[in-house]
Amino acid sequence: MADPTSRMLRLLTLLQTHRFWPGEELAERLAVSPRTLRRDIDRLRELGYPVHAARGVAGGYQLQAGADLPPLVLDDEEAVAIAVGLRTAAGGSVAGIEETSLRALTKLERLLPTRLRRQVNAIGTYTVPLAFGSPDTTVDAETLTVIAAACRDHERLQFDYTPPGREETPRAVEPHRLVSLGRRWYLVAWDVHRADWRTFRVDRLTAPRTSGARFSPRTLPAPDAAEFVRQSLRSRPRSYEADVTLHKPAEQAAELMRWFGGEISPRDDGSCRARLTGDSLGWMAAALGLMECDFEVHGPPELRDWLAAFAGRIGGA
Repeated sequence: MADPTSRMLRLLTLLQTHRFWPGEELAERLAVSPRTLRRDIDRLRELGYPVHAARGVAGGYQLQAGADLPPLVLDDEEAVAIAVGLRTAAGGSVAGIEETSLRALTKLERLLPTRLRRQVNAIGTYTVPLAFGSPDTTVDAETLTVIAAACRDHERLQFDYTPPGREETPRAVEPHRLVSLGRRWYLVAWDVHRADWRTFRVDRLTAPRTSGARFSPRTLPAPDAAEFVRQSLRSRPRSYEADVTLHKPAEQAAELMRWFGGEISPRDDGSCRARLTGDSLGWMAAALGLMECDFEVHGPPELRDWLAAFAGRIGGA
């Protein structure tokens, strides 16, 4: 690298992975001589970065934890990821750090270039986070960014979609919102060719791209995008339907069960009946466990067997 400033920033970015870098490999990455690399390391130390050097044939460099926090260098993807994480925490998803997260987010967003700030705002504004924990399928961050930006700009989106048990088909939609529910990402959108609202699992779509065609937002036939996804999931055929008695007041059980799309009907002041559908026995068992109460499973037999086997594994542990 001919520009010393750019070279220094690149060096710092590599060292901030905190892995050990052999000197020869680091010099090759930066296209400089070992002598120039040593001078650059010395400059970083003068700026407060504690870089440890190991001498000898297998020598190299590693950034250590220091007494003070030196300036950080982030690439575009790292900056967007941190900003989105801070915005989530500032919204109260992590108790006790809302105010601290908001202060950090304010500082970071003030420094973000316009193009990155628009990405962060799009993901934050057009995403509805509703799940316990994080989604259980890997979704590329660029995919979420493209979809969120299309929602923000009211721009038609095209992608290939593979429904369960069927072949991949091309889709053209007017995207409305991204929803994180049931540990998965969903896209709520108006399907142009089917002339109806649809819910798409984001991990089942590939190559999302904007078409350049703008659209006027339509009125969603539900109170909000999250409720539309819940309704859509409830209407689909499921492998299992559980019938359970919960020893918990119906009002308290309903508040928790709504996250899992289950239905609660009261029996008496201290118990209620729950009906829950799903494709995974483990997921249904987890939902019942989060009720934090005693319960009896009336069906299906597969769920009773699964819980008995799981209780044996827990006891053995």
